[in-house]
Amino acid sequence: MEVFTRPMPVICGFALILFSCNAAPATGQGQPSAKTPESTQQDEVARWPKPVTTIQGIPVYEEFSQVEPFFHFDNDTTYVINFWATWCKPCVEELPYFEELTAAYEGQKVRVILISLDFPRQFESKLAPFVREREMQSEVIALADGRYNDWIDKVSTEWTGAIPATYVYKGEESRFIGNSVKSMAELEAVANPLITGNKR
Repeated sequence: MEVFTRPMPVICGFALILFSCNAAPATGQGQPSAKTPESTQQDEVARWPKPVTTIQGIPVYEEFSQVEPFFHFDNDTTYVINFWATWCKPCVEELPYFEELTAAYEGQKVRVILISLDFPRQFESKLAPFVREREMQSEVIALADGRYNDWIDKVSTEWTGAIPATYVYKGEESRFIGNSVKSMAELEAVANPLITGNKR
């Protein structure tokens, strides 16, 4: 588990380092996927945050405020939002479970969004190839905002700053996973109550 330490001097220094990571693109990045039910898709089209730019198909956002709408969609879709980076080993190890979730609920009202915190200068050299080579089907976006202290609590007050971290929500109901996921079953156990409406 990788941790973003809270003290501002450390954060600022880390922010400079953060601006050097990379990942690969996936089909249909940055647009509502075809597997989204029509009513939900039309709703999202109107509110899907516009990226500052795209790199090899991956939407890039400079500030957290630009991706914040992803955390406030008010419809009957369950959103599984994961923070990760290609340099974070636990993050990479759990990615297959998110891909499994995407495949298992294809055509249903479930949306997996993977927010990369890779170093911005490596978006093209590392992030894009990573996504492309693995043919990732989940939605991948890149966030270049290294001012973690300003926005971590906006995701969840339970978040210490460590990645991987996952926020799952549907309407007003939400769950937070502040550690790495060890299996598809573990991930589904958190998401399924929201997906099915059987809250526990």
